[in-house]
Amino acid sequence: MRVSIEDAVGEVRDGMTIGIGGWGSRRKPMAMVRALLRSGRKDLTLVSYGGPDVGLLVAAGCVRRIVTGFVSLDSIPLEPHFRAARSAGAVELTEYDEGMLYWGLLAAANRLPFLPIRAGLGSDVMRVNPGLRTVRSPYADATELVAMPAITMDVAFVHLNRADADGNGRYLGPDPYFDDLFCLAAKQRFLSCERIVSTGELQEQGPPQTLLTNRSMVDGVTETPHGAHFTSCVPDYGRDEEFQREYATTGWDTFRARYLDGDETDYQKAVRR
Repeated sequence: MRVSIEDAVGEVRDGMTIGIGGWGSRRKPMAMVRALLRSGRKDLTLVSYGGPDVGLLVAAGCVRRIVTGFVSLDSIPLEPHFRAARSAGAVELTEYDEGMLYWGLLAAANRLPFLPIRAGLGSDVMRVNPGLRTVRSPYADATELVAMPAITMDVAFVHLNRADADGNGRYLGPDPYFDDLFCLAAKQRFLSCERIVSTGELQEQGPPQTLLTNRSMVDGVTETPHGAHFTSCVPDYGRDEEFQREYATTGWDTFRARYLDGDETDYQKAVRR
């Protein structure tokens, strides 16, 4: 079902747990993130392989807690607004190994309470997450493993290159990331895409394995050309490194007034180079 960005973000309430697909500064649903920022929602928990999605929402005061394996801009190692917020103690952090985060999404996607994993054993992950428990294999090996809990979400937002109006979506770049698991692990799921095409055209644009989402996994689809900016959405466009540097080095009030106080149309006009 086709929806507007505002319709999708309108499903978010204060205090909800929100999943955001993509990876670092790559194929993030940034148009959705910007709309969520403008909505003024508060006390959110974000689940993300974090990038500027986390930074923008933290800087805007929307976030109470972050569940992540990292928060990076890729070519800029540490997201500046996330770093500032953590240094000031302004947001809570649940930090997992990247593989543990994946395992938590996989458990939720399969409606399991947890999945056993070796990652985390013998590391500070167990120290900084005292709520984590271990389990012992019931088989002859009797191996002790971390019981990674399912990571469930109220709403998930993901971005793909192409989709049809029913929610079948395809990525055209080199990596699916974990967008399908974000959708399967959330109660409500919204897909933004560079272009909505017919189902027939969608099927013709690549091999079957790049059809990452299907209509049973998505509650709403919205077309947002350049909607992942300033992250990459390969092969449609790469990361806007010049703009990313501006984002990382400009004071928040100035940046917000320059680019975020209007709607998405205003943003796209402002960043057009």
